[in-house]
Amino acid sequence: MKIEEYKKMQNIANKYLKKAHIVITDEERKNIEVSDFGLNDIYRTGLQLVVYVNTERVCAKELVLLPHQTCPEHRHPQVDSNPGKEETFRCRWGKVYLYVPGEAAKKPKCKPPKGDEAYYTVWHEIELNPGEQYTLIPDTLHWFQAGDEGAVVSEFSTHSTDEFDIFTDSRIRRITKITD
Repeated sequence: MKIEEYKKMQNIANKYLKKAHIVITDEERKNIEVSDFGLNDIYRTGLQLVVYVNTERVCAKELVLLPHQTCPEHRHPQVDSNPGKEETFRCRWGKVYLYVPGEAAKKPKCKPPKGDEAYYTVWHEIELNPGEQYTLIPDTLHWFQAGDEGAVVSEFSTHSTDEFDIFTDSRIRRITKITD
């Protein structure tokens, strides 16, 4: 991703955080992480993150999703003696649809990005509106997508080792490569 696009996405994420009445510091604003998952299609598959804290025991983040932007299917596996990340998603603004194993939705509200349907295998739908939350146990396959307005979601979890996430789509790279 080009540096100009990266900065543009940081600015957009900041506007969404303001809509959600979430105040961040200037330092946090400069460090908003933009992830295109190596697919170079940020508006369809991507995520913007503010990491508040990530210690050996806990992690807290804000996740910003543009309208219909998708965080692709993945799981947080065991790493050494760590059983994998347990995480709670709490919707702060907008609407987000979370998909996990279980009985598939008969008419899911979301669709995977066109051409990537084969990489989305779990279809039990959980709709999260502001104030609603859901907790995932470690190593649970999941993906999520924002509704029509986009969404801001707080994530509270055990220690985050996102660099070890396992994605259903082997093309995905967790860390965005930034170019001039």
